[in-house]
Amino acid sequence: MIGAGMVADTHALACRDSDLVELVGVCARSKASAQRYVERLSDAHDMQVRAFGSVAELAASDVDFVIVTTPPDARLEIVAALAEAGKPVLMEKPVERSLSAARDVVQLCQGRVPLGVLFQHRAADASKIMREKLPELGALHAVEITAPWWRDQSYYDAPGRGSYARDGGGVLMTQAIHVLDLALSFTGPVRAVQAFARTSSAHRMEAEDFVSSGLEFANGAVGSLVASTASFPGSSESIKLHGALASAEVSRGELIWHSRDGRSETFGKAASTGSGANPMAFSHGLHQRIIEDFATAIRQDRPPLVTGQEALNVHVLIDALTRSSRDRALVEVAHV
Repeated sequence: MIGAGMVADTHALACRDSDLVELVGVCARSKASAQRYVERLSDAHDMQVRAFGSVAELAASDVDFVIVTTPPDARLEIVAALAEAGKPVLMEKPVERSLSAARDVVQLCQGRVPLGVLFQHRAADASKIMREKLPELGALHAVEITAPWWRDQSYYDAPGRGSYARDGGGVLMTQAIHVLDLALSFTGPVRAVQAFARTSSAHRMEAEDFVSSGLEFANGAVGSLVASTASFPGSSESIKLHGALASAEVSRGELIWHSRDGRSETFGKAASTGSGANPMAFSHGLHQRIIEDFATAIRQDRPPLVTGQEALNVHVLIDALTRSSRDRALVEVAHV
C-alpha cells in the first residue's frame, strides 16, 4: 500500500480480514513515516507489515499488486513507476485531479497493467440488486441524486484539502464522486448539465462545497443533483430512479422499491457512509470486497469491478459540471 493517511487503516483492516490477500508492505512520504505507520499496525492490530523506503523499492519487490491511497496530486508519478514495473494498481478515487490528468493515468496503464478504482458503493448488496432490477423500472423518466454531507472547518484546515492543487476540487471530486459514479452505473451517461457550484459561507476553502445541477441523460431521462458538505449534521447520499413501471431509491446500503402495482420491497442492509463530521464513520467491509475482487480479477485475467477506463465516466461528468458553473451555461458532456 502506498499512502499512510486517513483512509489507510480502512485498507489495512480490509486486508487483515481477507482470506484472499495479505498486506505485506507500506510506503509513505518517507521511510520514517512508513515505519511509524507499520509500528502502529503492529501495536493496534497485530499486523506484521514491512516499511518500504521508496516507490522504486516497492516496485522492485515481488508484491502482486499495489493499493494507492495518496492524495490525487501524487498519483501520476507513482502510477508511472508501478506500470513500468508491471505492478497492477488499485487506487482510491479520484483517478487524478483533472479530467486530462485522469486520462493520462489510465493511458499509462492501458495494455500494460490492470488499473482498478475503489468506488466501494458499487460492491454493496443493494447496488448489485439495483443493477439486476433495472429492466423492471421500465423506461427511465427522472433521476434525483443527493449528497447532503457535512464537514466542519477543521476538515478543510488540513493543508491542501479542498484545493485544486492537491484534491482537484471540493465536494464534487472528494465526496459526491461516489454517488455520481454509482448513479452512472444505473443510468448510463449524462448528455448535458446546467450547474451552479459555489463555496458557501460555512467554510473557508478554495473549491466548492455546494453544487446544484440539472441533468439530461443520453437515454432521454431528466434529473437533478444536489451535493454539499455544508449540510449539518449530514445525511446519507441518495439515488432515486423513477421509471414507467416502478421507482427505486438506493441509500445507506438499502434499496427501496415501489412498483406501480402497489408493491413495495426493501433489499440490503442500512449502513453508515461517513456523511457527517467524522469522514471515517464507515466499516471496511465494502473496501474488502473491492480489494478481493481486484485480486480475483488478476488471477482470472478479467477486468476488475471498476476499471480505470470506466472511472473516467464520472470524471467527464464532474468536468462538465465544473465548466457549466464557471461559464454559467448548459454544457454537453463529452464521451469517454
